[in-house]
Amino acid sequence: MSAEALSTGAGMAAASDEATLAAAARARVQKRKREVILGQVTVLFVIVAGWQVAALTGVIDPFFFGSPWGIVVRLYDWMLNGTAYGSFWLQIWVTLEESILGFIVGVVSGIICGVALGEIPYLADVFGPYIKIVNALPRIVLGSIFVMWLGLGLPSKVLLAAVLVFFVVFFNAFQGVRSVDRNLISNARILGASRLQVVRHVVFPSAMTWIIASLHVALGFSIIGAIVGEFLGSEKGLGLVIATAQNTFDANGVFGAMLVIGLLALSAEWVMAKLEKRLLAWQPKGNGDSTIQGL
Repeated sequence: MSAEALSTGAGMAAASDEATLAAAARARVQKRKREVILGQVTVLFVIVAGWQVAALTGVIDPFFFGSPWGIVVRLYDWMLNGTAYGSFWLQIWVTLEESILGFIVGVVSGIICGVALGEIPYLADVFGPYIKIVNALPRIVLGSIFVMWLGLGLPSKVLLAAVLVFFVVFFNAFQGVRSVDRNLISNARILGASRLQVVRHVVFPSAMTWIIASLHVALGFSIIGAIVGEFLGSEKGLGLVIATAQNTFDANGVFGAMLVIGLLALSAEWVMAKLEKRLLAWQPKGNGDSTIQGL
């Protein structure tokens, strides 16, 4: 047998082995996904079934603790007949709008301030104490102030959500800028890059991992900010629906609105995960993946 034939045979064998390994790896990934979904469904079933059985058997009082079936009935009634403040879908949209606007404002301002203070030590020294003071203030106090300033409408809720988002993104952006390899910056300056070019082409891309990581937490905080703002005083929104249900001892209503908020948060997190995958496609994958960030 010629050397060329041996070489061709070896290449085909190697390709076959690689294809087999790739197929096995895909099979393992699919198996793990099925196991995860099965585990999630099992946990949900145990919680819901246990809760419903406890409510039916009198272990817990449905008046105070509600029940899964009561929550379904309450949500169906809201979707069919609306709430005391109008269509249930309108309440969802108002909260979603406040959250999205607050998220955008908080992310943009947090990135700008974090990069600026991280790049200019003088600004960090001047504004650092004031940022720490504002960050230490209870958010409910800020929410009350914003309601007094801006009224019960959209702006006060957006501002409160933006403040919550701002500090999460700001500190990550600031730390990300401070963690950039100084050798990269020095090399860029040696090659003649201006301060703005260094920030645009070296600092910001290097800090992107820190910034993207903060967006998952910031997204949840934007929803929290909108809900808290509506709780303090509003004309529409899920926070107002929850406050009304609480005042009327409607446990099913409270849990029903919370369920909707949770579904909104999961949907937004799914969108953020897709966006993160696109923005950080250049990064090598880690040893494992988890739906819970940081684990």
